[in-house]
Amino acid sequence: MTCSKELIGLEGSVWFQKAENRFLGGDRIALLEKIDELGSISSAAKAVGISYKTAWHLVNMMNNLSEKPLVDRVTGGKGGGGTMLTKEGKKVIEQFLVVQEEHRKFLQNLGDRLGETSHLYQFLKRIAMKISARNIFSGTVEKIIKGAVNSEVILLLNGGNRIVAIITNGSVDNLGLKEDTHAYAIIKASSIIIGQELHEAKISTRNILPGIISKLIEGPVSTEVDVEIGGGNVISAVITHGSSEKMSLKEGDHACAAFKASSVIIGIS
Repeated sequence: MTCSKELIGLEGSVWFQKAENRFLGGDRIALLEKIDELGSISSAAKAVGISYKTAWHLVNMMNNLSEKPLVDRVTGGKGGGGTMLTKEGKKVIEQFLVVQEEHRKFLQNLGDRLGETSHLYQFLKRIAMKISARNIFSGTVEKIIKGAVNSEVILLLNGGNRIVAIITNGSVDNLGLKEDTHAYAIIKASSIIIGQELHEAKISTRNILPGIISKLIEGPVSTEVDVEIGGGNVISAVITHGSSEKMSLKEGDHACAAFKASSVIIGIS
């Protein structure tokens, strides 16, 4: 997929495969076309930007995998010999161009059916992010309260939950954060405390998200606890195995995920 700031379009490539080997693709078709045009593997290799050795390797592979040879080496003659496409080689090019054109029409039709793709593009960017933190939540900046050094940023998630982060004023400015800005809250699983009946508890931790335990993965030292907090959001915590046993946690139980505002990283795409 490719994109500009305004539009996202679909692109793709076609390959013929045989015996689990990629047999023909656009780059190899381009090589065959240049061999047909120039009558020389050396000249064709230079024209498509590959080495002579690579070109011969590709030609040999295509010939080996094809039912009939696609390229024939001619010896002798007025020009001292050369290379030419066989009848089968010319036929393969024609067939590939037909497939390529139909593939282009398919992608164009798919793009028309998808319609407005900016939301899709944003979603693909979110799932493509590679970071070590387990918890990444998408939301909208609801409020920013600036202090002398730090700012409190309140992020509204789908489903109505809010995550509060404390970040520096410099970070707010560098990220260009404003109310209604789309942003991400990132929290390490090890920063999350799992508790029960914390609704009325008086603790300094700013973020307390109630939910239902959807999964428990017990280990000899640590236990992973997934809590479904609504709006399709699941928050993961890693706690000690001893803590899990002490609270007798079970899937389906009510639980709260609690974490400090200073443990939240705010990011934008």
